[in-house]
Amino acid sequence: MRSLLICLAFLMSAALASAQERRPSHCIAIADAAPGMAYVQKASWTEPVEEFSVRLHYISHASFLLQTPGGLTAVTDFTGFIGSADLIPDVVTMNHAHETHWTPNPDPAIPHVLRGWGPFGEGIDHHLDLGEMLVRNVSTDIRSAFAGVEENGNSIFVFEVGGLCIGHLGHLHHVPNDEQFAALGRLDVVMAPVDGGYTMSLPEMMQVLRRLRSSVVIPMHWFSTFSLEEFLTDMSDAFAIDRREGPSLEVSLRTLPDRPTIVLLQPEWLRDATE
Repeated sequence: MRSLLICLAFLMSAALASAQERRPSHCIAIADAAPGMAYVQKASWTEPVEEFSVRLHYISHASFLLQTPGGLTAVTDFTGFIGSADLIPDVVTMNHAHETHWTPNPDPAIPHVLRGWGPFGEGIDHHLDLGEMLVRNVSTDIRSAFAGVEENGNSIFVFEVGGLCIGHLGHLHHVPNDEQFAALGRLDVVMAPVDGGYTMSLPEMMQVLRRLRSSVVIPMHWFSTFSLEEFLTDMSDAFAIDRREGPSLEVSLRTLPDRPTIVLLQPEWLRDATE
């Protein structure tokens, strides 16, 4: 009997250790965002990040820099160039719908290079736990050459940091299905392409964003003010519009807006503070 009890205890311990290897997503576990107040502050990317906050800096096209209070950095849709700043990100994510969203030769000094695709049609699964930041992905399809479809060829990356759930829709080509929406979970902040054609039509993208109902939406991947202004006008019935002159904002769970808000940032390459 004593041997049986020892064996059971060992098995339970092993199962618990195995379960703890993959930190669960609080974005999926918590359905609703916490209520907030007036929010976000202007801040240079070279300054320290406030405690319990995350800074987002719009670099260019679909590339954003995410920064944590502890100094972790991540760049989305990394092309190999982020500006003249001497920065090696801790994490870069990439999608391969177009060359403006990835590079075949990322700097080998980057510790974590997360490609949003795997073997053709198979997708990929990322769950990178860096302690202060958890990075995971949800695979979606993309259009491929000659009007075909590459299943699971794109990834929506989700960054969980400071209690926030931040999503980057990548080069999304279709409205996610119910299973994909469930896998995304709650997104407090979402970066969304609003080009109106290269990714998705504006009505489809607005359908996605209305369903996500994130507290903060940051437009990206816009090539002209025409599609951008059309997007802002059509979304203004359900979202407040906050036009910013700079490229950065800081946000925390405590400071999320009470009403869903579109924050328009102006892209700017990264430069060192001395430049």
